[in-house]
Amino acid sequence: MKKPPRMMPALVTPFDSSGDIDLEAHAYNVAFLEKKGVDGFLLCGSTGEGPYIDPGERRLLVGATRELADDAFLLCGVAAQSIRQAIAQVEEAAEGGADAALVMTPTTMARTRPDAMATFYRTLEDAAPIPILLYSVPAVTALELSIDDAVSLAARPNIVGMKDSGGQPVRVQQITGATSEFRVFAGASAAIALSVAAGGYGAITASANYAPTLVREVVDAARKGLDKAAEAQERLAGLSRLVDTRGVPGVKLAAEIAGLRPGVPRLPLQPLSQDEASTIRRQLEALKGQLLG
Repeated sequence: MKKPPRMMPALVTPFDSSGDIDLEAHAYNVAFLEKKGVDGFLLCGSTGEGPYIDPGERRLLVGATRELADDAFLLCGVAAQSIRQAIAQVEEAAEGGADAALVMTPTTMARTRPDAMATFYRTLEDAAPIPILLYSVPAVTALELSIDDAVSLAARPNIVGMKDSGGQPVRVQQITGATSEFRVFAGASAAIALSVAAGGYGAITASANYAPTLVREVVDAARKGLDKAAEAQERLAGLSRLVDTRGVPGVKLAAEIAGLRPGVPRLPLQPLSQDEASTIRRQLEALKGQLLG
């Protein structure tokens, strides 16, 4: 696997009013962010509404992105409940040209079965044609991959990293301290500096849709010391509190204000109400210098 960048946006997926993927808008977003120095993308992650992506659409999105950004690092999200579903999604990602797959913890019958969770990842790793990264995102799944499981799975040759979105930097420290050459990405914008300072590799966040330069500034500064990152992290945390706490609809609104074409969420998600959107828009307009900054 080629070396991933230390900062990647969990890219929004633009859907039109009929719920179809708007590839023209997607192409615009990729080109727009590349001009801002972005050289890697997570497609079909939770911010990209990965659990709502239909069979065939991962191949479509990854393939279109590979044509647009041939040298970029492409990570594709997998949101599956069974091994069969997971293998199919990873194969789609590989066929489209993904460099690796980010695999969300299964959220239904394996939730209370640690043996099933471990079997899920081990079996998928054996079958996957591209490297695998673990994905723990308790805000979405109501499940956090245990540190012991993460460390155990990290020993397998085709499981090369993890996105930890729980926002607890101590987990990053414990995982990186017990593994070798295992890249852990922070997924929570408010925890990037602490996570990187604790040994994390970088960040893959929703906020990198609308503030990629600021996210990169936090990552780069934190690698030199927490004191170097404090001011930038405070600015990013303020944006994140305003935007990311409102989920995909909030991120899409911020991305639109920043200049992207994020489309509407796919049902059952819905755009923010007019009143809430107007309030947030006013607040973000006042902070517009930090968007894409």
